[in-house]
Amino acid sequence: MVHALREAHRVLRPGGLLVDLRPAAKHRRIGLGQGRRWRLVGVMRETFDEDHAANRAVARVVRDGLFQRQARAEFGLDRVMDRMEDFHRWLEEFGKRRTVAAHGWLIRRLERALVTRPRRVRIVARGPMTLQVLRRLG
Repeated sequence: MVHALREAHRVLRPGGLLVDLRPAAKHRRIGLGQGRRWRLVGVMRETFDEDHAANRAVARVVRDGLFQRQARAEFGLDRVMDRMEDFHRWLEEFGKRRTVAAHGWLIRRLERALVTRPRRVRIVARGPMTLQVLRRLG
């Protein structure tokens, strides 16, 4: 990632902005919700090695004087799904981008919780996003 950030520094004009937007290194929470009501079913088990490496890379280019951190924010993002098939598809897709442990236990727990809920309840995957704005120096 340091190489990619150095390349971004090369192509940005001085004072140009780099926006780093990615999932935060925190576990996704899976629950059932409808409107403002939401009930936790389980917490995913993810590893964050790549996230920590990316954070170190950003810290390094800031420390090396290539960029200056202008702003940083963390905000929640909900992925809302209607059916278990949607959740299976999301989990498979999510596992291609991040290292995720087996979640058969979470699928079973979610299926059991859906049986006792109203028909219009939604499956919600909650996870924070991190946004950083870096200004090119030099």
